[in-house]
Amino acid sequence: MNGFDTSSMSGADTLRLTYPQWQGAGRDMVHHLLPEFPLEQARLGYAAGSKMLNAILPEHHGPSETVDVPMGHALDSEVTGGIESREAITLSLKSALEKIDRHDPKRILTLGGECSVSVAPFSALAKRYGEDLAVIWIDSHPDVGTTQSEYHGYHAMAVSMLTGHGDPELEALLPSTIQESHLAFAGVHDWSDGDGQNAKDWGLPVFTPENLKDTTAPLLEWIAASKASKIAIHIDVDAIDSNDAILGLAAVPGGLNRKEIRRIVTDISQAYDLVGLTIAEFIPRDVLSVTGLIEDLPLTR
Repeated sequence: MNGFDTSSMSGADTLRLTYPQWQGAGRDMVHHLLPEFPLEQARLGYAAGSKMLNAILPEHHGPSETVDVPMGHALDSEVTGGIESREAITLSLKSALEKIDRHDPKRILTLGGECSVSVAPFSALAKRYGEDLAVIWIDSHPDVGTTQSEYHGYHAMAVSMLTGHGDPELEALLPSTIQESHLAFAGVHDWSDGDGQNAKDWGLPVFTPENLKDTTAPLLEWIAASKASKIAIHIDVDAIDSNDAILGLAAVPGGLNRKEIRRIVTDISQAYDLVGLTIAEFIPRDVLSVTGLIEDLPLTR
């Protein structure tokens, strides 16, 4: 993802938040989609991804924080109240909110980690900007699962949390939520059972890859209608057509390509004040491969 124009987000008023949370992806899904790696190594793929993103971006001259995320597997398997790894996720959410509150930033760049890493920063931005904030959720999947869903991975509940339809205990930690009328999906086309009904019931607009292949105009028109002047953009890298590049956990064909996503982000940031940007769900497979090669070799510790 290196090469995005982050010049407007590089000053002292921008917090760079490295958020290596990996627990939100369900164990069974990770095992199924990353079978070439031992499960305990594959589970940490998102943590490696967040650190890689931070490494390849230009040096940041404003405040930077790394969220405290448990790296051991002791809190990794239990499903409590419909959420896998609830205890670890709760600890990380509290850490993220505390670090954000410490700086009270006008802008936040978040480097994840799985999709739920946008919950804390976007919630904090919603508290600061209120109805003047709109969110664009660029993803292949809508992330509108709930604790009643068959899948217990918290990363699939991120939009539910942000719009006030999430777990009550975790919602109570958030400084604010986002009105459904101020969040739109871009590139979503891979729906799970129940997702479509939730998105429909909550009135969340969906701009498919076909809507945005050649133009950003539909999204720009939606933002104009929302009356918001501040924008936060979430990018799950699995929104990228797997025929162009496979950067996430799943290979999902039929999405937007990298050039199209860059155009969408650029067009929006030129027309509105970009106050939040998240890059999420990056799985650096080559890094996992070399880790398996060099881990615990003599002189490496």
